[in-house]
Amino acid sequence: MVNIYEKLYQFSSYVPPIDLSFHQYLLLEEEAVLVHTGSMQQAEALIPQLKEVLNGKTLKYIFVSHFESDECGGLSLILKHFPEAKPICSEVTARQLMGFGIANDIIVKKPGEKLNANGYELEFINYPSEMHLWEGLLLMENKCGVFFSSDLVFRFGKSAGTVIEGSWQEEVNSITPLQVPDVEQREKLQQVLGQFNPKFIATGHGPCVKL
Repeated sequence: MVNIYEKLYQFSSYVPPIDLSFHQYLLLEEEAVLVHTGSMQQAEALIPQLKEVLNGKTLKYIFVSHFESDECGGLSLILKHFPEAKPICSEVTARQLMGFGIANDIIVKKPGEKLNANGYELEFINYPSEMHLWEGLLLMENKCGVFFSSDLVFRFGKSAGTVIEGSWQEEVNSITPLQVPDVEQREKLQQVLGQFNPKFIATGHGPCVKL
């Protein structure tokens, strides 16, 4: 656990066989937001750290970019400890979560919509997530300029608490068919992202990027 940027905390685990780090994030405001839960095993380790950082504050929202084990595998466990928290995701992801009985009281957001709270503004961006190109969501926090990239900005290796310097345009241009296989959707996503000007990329895997 590390305070990685302003009011943003990072929780990490590393899996040696695939040389990959997995990150979850907490935006520590009065209405705190958790970005991703990790797998069930990762969530078990996350919960005591989360309670320590929250220090009695309420966990208001849990953002899920798309339906995959490291994004939402531990959601049911997190909700047992924080039953007041509301998952936020796309309509497709909401159907998957409800269909598997993982969560029911879900806030569905569409690309271009925003959620304003005390201390932050969340903006949602269409994410044609890998595999089946299901409609997921990427997250931009506009007040402190943090972009949560999910699997879009991706690097291997141990990277807990690591921040590198980078260029937003280079990161956007580096999105590959491994992240978004469909050429048309990838180019459209790059055009949309090019309109933003974040200060910090909170990655799902690999070092964070200061811009």
